[in-house]
Amino acid sequence: MELTKAEEALMKLVWKHRKVYMKDLLAAYPDPKPAKTTIATLLKRLQEKEFVGYTLHGNSREYYPLVEKKVYFSSHIGGLIRNFFDNSSLKFASFFTQNSKLSYEELEALRNMVDEEMEKTKKS
Repeated sequence: MELTKAEEALMKLVWKHRKVYMKDLLAAYPDPKPAKTTIATLLKRLQEKEFVGYTLHGNSREYYPLVEKKVYFSSHIGGLIRNFFDNSSLKFASFFTQNSKLSYEELEALRNMVDEEMEKTKKS
């Protein structure tokens, strides 16, 4: 499921804090901060989309993620690969390496990651 940019920005804060109260979310936003009602509306939509849950502590709600960041972004990247790269991870990787202006060190690190994955695949 896709999130709006505003929902995604709020989810990033929830993922960062793991467990967080409304006041902490408000404090974490950069200026100009959104209204408390805006955050409350976003949290309600995230609950409806089953991205966020909460525990009641008296009158306060402690929010926590129901969807892990890695799972959401893997799904998001999968959609990009399907929609823009003909469902080809190789085309995506080629585009990424050619267009992201990686330094020599970053390319080397990427090559090492690929080598490690190749070893894992070979063993399985």
